[in-house]
Amino acid sequence: MSIWAVLFLAVVALLVLPRFIGFRAQKPADLAGQGPRFDLRAHLSGPILCEGVIYGPLGRVSSRFVAEMQGEWDGNRGVLRERFRYDSGRVQDREWRLTVGNDGTIRAEADDVVGAGTGRAEGPAVQLLYRIKLDAEAGGHVLDVVDWMYLMENGTVMNRSQFRKFGIKVAELVATMRPMPQALVKA
Repeated sequence: MSIWAVLFLAVVALLVLPRFIGFRAQKPADLAGQGPRFDLRAHLSGPILCEGVIYGPLGRVSSRFVAEMQGEWDGNRGVLRERFRYDSGRVQDREWRLTVGNDGTIRAEADDVVGAGTGRAEGPAVQLLYRIKLDAEAGGHVLDVVDWMYLMENGTVMNRSQFRKFGIKVAELVATMRPMPQALVKA
């Protein structure tokens, strides 16, 4: 086998196989019937504390953050306001505008999201797919995001997101979201 054939197979293995195995291959239906049921209107409502890390393309921690979130719902439409405080001292405010269908479908919009994200809630999980445009400070790139949130038995939400450019993973986020402890809720 020539070196070119080996390189071609290696590229195929790196770019194509992850679409069929592993993190990106998960489907919401894989978690159907498992409990507890993740309802964004209930579990992303009120004051929420989020803590997480962002890994760079080589798997090393590139940033840590703590975020305060506030979820407000009017029927199937909601707003999730987020204030991130990064270990660098940078503060970032974001706002998701969410619409949840009675069939579990989700539409998600934010100022830094290109178009609208789509998703689905099934059993204890939510998957969102969207394209995010990084701010100029982070290079201004548009990245494809696969975002999974898993509801734990105690009400904590585990979040894992992968960010890709041209199919290559350039970052990963792992975070927890839980109701804000009463001692930290601002009056």
